[in-house]
Amino acid sequence: MQPELQVNIYAKRMLVLIVGWGFILLGIAGLFLPVLQGVLFLVIGLIILSSEYVWAHHLLARLRKHFPRISHIADEAAAKAGNWLRRLSRPR
Repeated sequence: MQPELQVNIYAKRMLVLIVGWGFILLGIAGLFLPVLQGVLFLVIGLIILSSEYVWAHHLLARLRKHFPRISHIADEAAAKAGNWLRRLSRPR
């Protein structure tokens, strides 16, 4: 593998982790602050982190099982996040 490609993959992975954990932290803060939508930010963070962590993927699957109405919203958000990640990972 080319060194430039390895650095690019590493940088994208770090960006995904930072953004995902950032949403998780916003979600936790949103659970206590009335201004932020805590659950929404937590779900978005889990969707982003599920590409890197198995536990996040399993937690999302469990949430989908217990809350089928929210599952549709999570699927739409996952599609949007996937599009965002694909645009981010396009070679320039």
